[in-house]
Amino acid sequence: MGVANTKHPISVKINDNQEYMKEHLGIGRSFDVGFREIIILKKKVQLYYVTGLCDSIIFQEILKVLIQINDFESNLKKIPEIIHNRLVHQQVSEIETMDEVVDQLLSGLIVVFIDGERYAYVVDVRSYPGRTPQEPDTEKVIRGSRDGYTENIIQNTALTRRRLRDERLRLEMMKIGERSKTDVCISYLQDIADDGLVEAVKEKLSSIEIDGITMTDKTIEEYFVENKWNNYPLVRYTERPDVAASHLLEGHVIVIVDTSPSVLILPVTFFHHLQHAEEYRQAPIVGTFIRFIRFLAVLSSLYLLPFWLLLVMDPTLLPKQLSFIGPNEVGNIPVFIQIIFAGLGVEFLRMAAIHTPTPLSTSMGLIAAVLIGQIAIDVGFLSSEVILYASISAIGSYVTPSYELSIANKLVSFSLVIVVGLFGITGFIIGTVAHLLYLIHLKSIQVPYLWPFIPFNGKAMLHVIFRIPVPYTNTRPSFVHPKNVYRQPVKRS
Repeated sequence: MGVANTKHPISVKINDNQEYMKEHLGIGRSFDVGFREIIILKKKVQLYYVTGLCDSIIFQEILKVLIQINDFESNLKKIPEIIHNRLVHQQVSEIETMDEVVDQLLSGLIVVFIDGERYAYVVDVRSYPGRTPQEPDTEKVIRGSRDGYTENIIQNTALTRRRLRDERLRLEMMKIGERSKTDVCISYLQDIADDGLVEAVKEKLSSIEIDGITMTDKTIEEYFVENKWNNYPLVRYTERPDVAASHLLEGHVIVIVDTSPSVLILPVTFFHHLQHAEEYRQAPIVGTFIRFIRFLAVLSSLYLLPFWLLLVMDPTLLPKQLSFIGPNEVGNIPVFIQIIFAGLGVEFLRMAAIHTPTPLSTSMGLIAAVLIGQIAIDVGFLSSEVILYASISAIGSYVTPSYELSIANKLVSFSLVIVVGLFGITGFIIGTVAHLLYLIHLKSIQVPYLWPFIPFNGKAMLHVIFRIPVPYTNTRPSFVHPKNVYRQPVKRS
């Protein structure tokens, strides 16, 4: 732990402040950090800015208005008040330490020093470079909004505020990282979110001591996870403002990190990672059907390969009607090893697709599917059934809404394949039970990961299995301990 920095008060001598800025910010060396000095009624006034982080048009307008003070004012005793009134912006505040000056300046604000004053004005004219809101690639819907979070924290908080025009919505900002000084916003509904949950999130964020969080929300997540080697996601990522707003209404806390297009939802359970916005953009019966298909796909990604391997190793487990399951020709390579190779091949393709330029990705997929797969079968390296079931398992992982959960399930599936290959049905039973016990053991900010399945909550479990119509969804999830339990007035007969 480093020694806390001593606060440096702003000097009444503007030249001392200028020397401090040169020493700490490299004025004159760093091309993007600059200042303008002007004379207003015989007093020096200095404006500091960072090119690229502030709106140059507004800066020029402020500079023009300040210079015009010489033409219209003559009261030398009220120069600070005059300057404050002429700063044409809605967000102007005073700061009294040089440490705050540096932090605010590097965040894109303009700092105004006045000779003879022990404070400075900061004007929030930040304008971060970035893209416009667009639909996230990983959370697309057939019908629904097409805007998504961007790398700009100001835009992201505005997108959230646009959906929740509630005076009780709180957006509290803090900075994390000794060097990066990254803006992190904690968002919650004051009359819904549990005070203990909000304080726990704030305390965890405040305790982070690191030089920078350039990997943004992923770095933040690892501080919330007690078991650092855990493979299952204990927070949920989303790039959709409507999804984030829905969770705020349930009593969750949202953490928004500057430069990240995704936000963190806390706390969450295993079943939160199986939900998708598309289910709520369709009729309840259609949404339920989509959810059933998704559950089936996730189970396939987890247990299809180890279960099929078990049946191949012990055909006596199969009824006569299903005796056709299993490779007709085993080949020179054991099926157990073939499954491992096929799974690794799918991972090669996934990683290649990420790093391959978009115009070439289609060609790469065709080459892999048609040439490599068929040749592997022809030479006897892989059997056709191994490729079939490996492909179904891979598709099931792609159907999983949460990318982090799909990767975690894939690791578990690989582990079960290895255990079954070594120990047969005993390995399958022990491995499956160990997996379930591991999930039961996990907690997301003291919330059981498998809630409402374990501990069992019948009403909440119905909401997990079925897409309940919104008029019948009158209560908020109990595991977040919301202050206000009822979402809608209870209808009385």
